Amino acid sequence: MPKHSQSGAISKAGGAGWQPQLRAGGAGSMSLPIPDPAFRWTVEPWGHALRCAPLEAVAQHLFTSKQLRLPDSGGWAAAVASVGGSPDQLRRVKQVHGNVVRILARGAASHAEARPDGDAVVSNIAGLVLAVLVADCVPILVADRVTGAAGAIHAGWRGTCARVGPAAVDSMSREFGTDAADLVAAIGPSIGPDDYEVGEALIEAFQQAGHAAADLARWFTRRDRRLRLDLWSANRDQLIDAGLRPESVFTCGLSTLAHAEVCDSYRAAGDRAGRMAAVIAVPPAATDVMFGRTD
Repeated sequence: MPKHSQSGAISKAGGAGWQPQLRAGGAGSMSLPIPDPAFRWTVEPWGHALRCAPLEAVAQHLFTSKQLRLPDSGGWAAAVASVGGSPDQLRRVKQVHGNVVRILARGAASHAEARPDGDAVVSNIAGLVLAVLVADCVPILVADRVTGAAGAIHAGWRGTCARVGPAAVDSMSREFGTDAADLVAAIGPSIGPDDYEVGEALIEAFQQAGHAAADLARWFTRRDRRLRLDLWSANRDQLIDAGLRPESVFTCGLSTLAHAEVCDSYRAAGDRAGRMAAVIAVPPAATDVMFGRTD
């Protein structure tokens, strides 16, 4: 895992104006952990968000913090506004811990209220805002430098076992003509490899799903007789195996359980845990910008 020795940058983003309801503590009292240098904290009207600089060069996006109350409708409106969108542009799925991908293509009707079962949502419709919710599971945001397609992915251990990341990449390639080598991916705050203690049954589940022994040896480790699963490495490896360039996959390195004062963590708070969002606005395709296309 990368060493996080550099101080995290904090910058202002988002507009002034309406203030959504915040969690107790407020924006000014939060001590922020240091992410991987590819990520930076920004100050939004509702609190702090985490952004990935290489992905930001392709698409507006963010990972919310514990300060924003979700899944409240006011919280969603605030999160979407921070990436330049409005609530009617938000598209989500009813997360079921699998590998089903919701596909929203140009020319197809879609509605903000619709939430079909799935754990990833991908689209090439510029202006839509895609999002997933997490509270220890891995949030992944991806965007295509060329076609403008983007995706939001929810990867718990079951989704990781079922290869939900590669399923989303495959859907983007099939439906939008994405070349996986053109994708940039950001892996947001989620339970880290030092904190995620799991049972023996998970190794068997990954074996039965056909994952290679060499992969399992990297992803599962034992310390003090306790088995741990590295979901960060598992999802990074799967994205690279799906065709992404290693230098285009970025992991923030922040564990939700280790930083439960900043991040929502189900393992830390149980049923009282809130949720954080990974949000991305679908950008125009590079060719559309070049030739002035707006549809």
